[in-house]
Amino acid sequence: KSITGMSSHRRTNAPSRLLIVWIVGFLVVGALASFTFFNLVREIVKSWSTTALARPAVTTPATDPETGEPAVTLPDWEGVERVNILVLGIDEREQEFGPWRTDTMIVLTVDPASKTAGMLSIPRDLWVPIPGYDIDGKINTAHFIGDLRGYPGGGPGLAMATVQYNLGIPLQYYVRLNFSAFEQLIDLIGGIEICVPETIDDPEYPDSGYGYEPLHIDAGCQIMNGRLALKYARTRHTGLGDFDRAERQQQVILAVRDTVVRGDLLPSLVSKAGPLLDALKDSVQTNLSLDQLIQLANLATQIDPADILQAQIDENMVVGYWAPTDPPQAVLVPLREEIRALRDRFLNVAPAAAGPTAARARVRVENGTLTDGLAAHTAEQLEALGYDVVEFTSADRFDYARSSIITDSTREAAAQQLAQSLGLPITSVVTSTVSATGYDIRVILGADFQPAQNVTRTP
Repeated sequence: KSITGMSSHRRTNAPSRLLIVWIVGFLVVGALASFTFFNLVREIVKSWSTTALARPAVTTPATDPETGEPAVTLPDWEGVERVNILVLGIDEREQEFGPWRTDTMIVLTVDPASKTAGMLSIPRDLWVPIPGYDIDGKINTAHFIGDLRGYPGGGPGLAMATVQYNLGIPLQYYVRLNFSAFEQLIDLIGGIEICVPETIDDPEYPDSGYGYEPLHIDAGCQIMNGRLALKYARTRHTGLGDFDRAERQQQVILAVRDTVVRGDLLPSLVSKAGPLLDALKDSVQTNLSLDQLIQLANLATQIDPADILQAQIDENMVVGYWAPTDPPQAVLVPLREEIRALRDRFLNVAPAAAGPTAARARVRVENGTLTDGLAAHTAEQLEALGYDVVEFTSADRFDYARSSIITDSTREAAAQQLAQSLGLPITSVVTSTVSATGYDIRVILGADFQPAQNVTRTP
């Protein structure tokens, strides 16, 4: 259940509030061409600040010879490194004013070099340490705490730091969404075909307020409009609850992608950018720039569906537990070895046969900057992720512009895994023929290194 494809409680106030995460998600990871209009979202990357959606200046230098419609040319993604994006669906209600928990968390990954992609669903009840604060909590509270306590970058900043700290997945970008006005987007493409594996009866499906709207969906393949598709993606009333829901969310993403690709709907969706922007202007925040979104949307169309990995942290990777809070909470304690193996497969990390994994290799961390405590904080972060840090100290100088991860050729795969965990590019890995004493991998932190804020050690 945790991986398919490449071979797979809190309520929001409107049924339209969950699908947007999965729709936008698949657009970015690699096959959801249907939502290229998200590349019209203009945000400001600096200091994690965001702005409202702005109308882009779409140029149409020519017309399509077959349809006569204006031709739209999208630029190529310029980078070659893997891109990881955290998609957050906030638990927002019209009657409330926040801050919000994240009802849905999905990591999207795309490798421009190999033209592969994936999506990883994270259960909202995962019990983890929140970096920067001396507390443990459900992973979906990180966004709430970040906004409430003024963490750098707010809720999205702390949510990204928490996922990276606990799962070892470096995150460069985020997309945060509330869920109003998105039923009409499914209706815009004429609905989607969903094959329901088992009949769903949910007498406690939430209505638009705090009551119930009983839901019944027969098993079998059927065309769903926006309202029904959102209900299908949102209900938890099946045997495995949230784990089943995560699978349905990814199923909906793939169904939207198939509908758009089969119908060649992308050009018409782009031509409707104005009305779509009007609908989405208050619903999306991201630290991706307009140009980056356009390039990622174009990259999305170039990835074969067979090269999209579906994964989730499932019931085999956690243990149920009642956290000793007031009142006690039912939470999921992560089985870190199981999750680490899933993470490595998700990020296409080389198998252990190619050499010792970074978690087993001995690591020395050196601070090559003037930032006090950087090596110590980074060592704590790596130890919390399971790495064997044998030493942290100052480097031979403090003006390193770029970080380096130095090892011999037998541990290159392990060093690449370590680079992923630190959010550094694979190009930071340097192989050396000089033998080291007392450690296997040497990490020199330079000015380009962006650590998690105020890292705390995992209990």
